[in-house]
Amino acid sequence: MSSSSATEAREIGNRIVVAGIAAIVLILAIAAVLLFINLPDANAFNMRVERLFVENDNLTSNAEIKLLEILAGSGTAFSDTLASYRFVIFVLLIFATALLVAAVAFLVMLIALNRRMGRIERQGIEVNSLTISRDQKAVYLNDFEFKLTDAAIETLSVLAEARMDDEVLTGAEIEGVISGRAAADCDEAAGATRIKRLRDTLGNQMMSELLVKNIARKGYVLSIDKDVIRMI
Repeated sequence: MSSSSATEAREIGNRIVVAGIAAIVLILAIAAVLLFINLPDANAFNMRVERLFVENDNLTSNAEIKLLEILAGSGTAFSDTLASYRFVIFVLLIFATALLVAAVAFLVMLIALNRRMGRIERQGIEVNSLTISRDQKAVYLNDFEFKLTDAAIETLSVLAEARMDDEVLTGAEIEGVISGRAAADCDEAAGATRIKRLRDTLGNQMMSELLVKNIARKGYVLSIDKDVIRMI
């Protein structure tokens, strides 16, 4: 039931993202059309100069003809300049569209990543398989291999066996199992030290803190499903 609701929520979120991106593109397209419509006609100046030629056919002196030629040249220059402005505006609108779409995509990815990190913090690491190989002194966590020391392997093995039995071990109990002594004769700090060294060996602080959980006033436990644990 929860998986179906999560799937529906994801589909709704995807639709919202697509609709948002489409709305951005549509708004910018409308803005571009309105902008280009309201830009002055590139041939407006040339048309005015042509009108001067037509309405003033009595301008025959060299100076007057020269002036009209200058005006005609200015009209052509204005037309070319306005055409280049149109191209620049078009390119800027394309860049603006791309940047806005990228910003929305990155924002959605960031929100999804934050939600996933929040789920990890609340529920722990999603472990599909945890294989402990004593002979190779290695741990395979979701197909990622970690080389551990003998002490770290022993600590993780004890925690794995306790997890399969649905047990929570205190630091003294961990030390007792590894050393072969009674838990009452062991120091709680010794087990805590073993847990710290195991976390340091695993390397990634967030992963190790979430994998090996410390339950207040109870002890330590692996925060994974016991069915995914294998000892070889």
